[in-house]
This record gives sequence, structure tokens and C-alpha cells, in this order.
Amino acid sequence: MNIYRHSDSIPFDASTAITVGTFDGVHCGHRSIIDRMKDVATANGERTVVVTFDPHPQIVLAKADRAPIRLLTSIDQRLELLEAAGVDVAVVIAFSHEFAATPPSQFVVEGLVRKIGVRHFFIGHDHMFGKDREGNVELLQRLATEYGFEVERIDPLDSKGIVVSSTVIRKALANADVEGAAVMLGRPYTVRGMVVRGDQRGSKLGIPTANIRPTNDHQLLPGHGVYVVSSVINGVPVIGMANIGRRPTFTNDDQTTLEVHYLEFDGMLYDQTVDVAFHQFIRPEMKFESVDMFLSQIREDRAVAAEFSESNSHTTIRSSEKS
Repeated sequence: MNIYRHSDSIPFDASTAITVGTFDGVHCGHRSIIDRMKDVATANGERTVVVTFDPHPQIVLAKADRAPIRLLTSIDQRLELLEAAGVDVAVVIAFSHEFAATPPSQFVVEGLVRKIGVRHFFIGHDHMFGKDREGNVELLQRLATEYGFEVERIDPLDSKGIVVSSTVIRKALANADVEGAAVMLGRPYTVRGMVVRGDQRGSKLGIPTANIRPTNDHQLLPGHGVYVVSSVINGVPVIGMANIGRRPTFTNDDQTTLEVHYLEFDGMLYDQTVDVAFHQFIRPEMKFESVDMFLSQIREDRAVAAEFSESNSHTTIRSSEKS
């Protein structure tokens, strides 16, 4: 997949099938748009182009009275997933307040039709863009008549009676429903982070943990609790159990951390980047009255993770390597 930034020289090609959006998570709903675009492009000898934005528009346009948005993917993860979906070209536009003020007709005509080329334009059922979100399928249809391209609106994707969206997936993860999120994502939810030095408490207790700091400051962490996770380390999938929370048994910190204890790995990971794929919620985070009670619970958690590993080693764990 070729990647272009907004300031790059993008090769013009009138034979282009295109879609535009943030595509956070590149979930099943997004991929239904991409798959339809690919089908039409293949039938008509066109290239496929996804135009996306970085930073996320809601980060740039954040309001002081609202909690900051938490994202499912960084721009690097998003591009990797778009490439895995079979997209030919990704165009990353630097989103800014100035860009947000661009009238949608100007963006389509000058930024897409004349600069990139458009033969077929695909738009999600509820997607709006441009200044004051005035860009919609009706506007595109008017411009299509004038500039000679076709517009296709893609119906929403339904999962168990719920329309799949990035917002719905974020809510599921905040409620620790990583399995429900995985259904909508089409893969386990994955957090990418750097392994940093911690206080070594886990090693002293015989349960060494990797302290993982997300590489994206806006990365969403699932709700507090203990999970079955996996990472691909040195090319090998390794099962672990992760704790997300504030470690109330040992500290009074108010900072949320992500720690992972890998079951069959005892090497050093400091300063390495790892992807942590979330497979199953085990239990809420708890405060224990003693270290012995804590360790007893950890043994139970480890048994759950080991059982999951045995049951899923050839399916779910392997699928996380593609995230």
C-alpha cells in the first residue's frame, strides 16, 4: 500500500474508487465499505484510495467541558490495518482547525476530484464531513452530476441488533467487554505500547510483569480489571494476563497502568514495543487484605489464562498476530 501525506505529490488517476473517513479501529463496519469499494474497483480497473485524518478530528476540536476522546488505533495501526484490508493507497490529511473550516464542496472538488481523481465515491450511512459537518451523501450526489463520478452509500453493519461503530466499540471496551469488542472489530482489541521499568514488585513476588506505556497518548485502555491477553514476542505468540488499574493492594496511586505477566516468557523486554491483544475478561481489579491472598488469586487467574491458551492456541491467539 502506498501512503501519501497531505503535502505529498499524489499521483492523479481519474480511475479511482475512493472513501473518506477517520476509520478509527478499521472495524467490521469500515471493512464493509472497503470491501464494496474493492469489488467495484476490481470490476472497473480502478485503484482503491482511503483518505483519512491525523490527528483525529475530535482531538483537534475537543471541547473543554467534555472528556478527551480515547482512540482504538494510532495512525500507524490504522494504516497497517488498511493495508491488511487490501487498500491500494492511503492518504493521510493533517487535520487542523484551518482544515476543519474548509467547505465540504471545496474539499471534494479541489482536494479529491482534481488532486486525486474520483470515479466512484463510497460513503458510510452516517458519515458527514467538512465545515459544520455539512458534507453528506446529498452533497456528493449533486457534485457527482457536475464532475462525473458515481456515489454509493453503504448501509450500516449490524451485530446482534447493534449498529457497529467506533463509539459502540469504545463503550464495550470501557465496560470490559473485550469479547464483544472483538466481534465488532473482527479481531482482538490491541494496545501498542513500550515496555518501561516499574518498581520490580512483581519480580520480587515471583510474578514478573511488563509495565507497558501506550505509544499513543490517546489510546483507549479497557475498563479496570484482569484479562487474558497475548503478544507476539520474537515472532512467537505468548499468552499472558494483564492488569489494568491502580494496584490498590500495593499503592494509593490514582494513575491507571497496564501490566502484563506472560506465562511462558522470562526474557527482558525493556524499551521494546509490544502489541497486547485482549481476549477475555477474568475479573474486576480488587484490593486484597494480604499479599498471600493476592498471590492466591493470581494463581487462579493464571490457571484461567493457561486454560484459555490450551483451548485457543491455534485460533484466537494466532489471529492477534495480524493486529
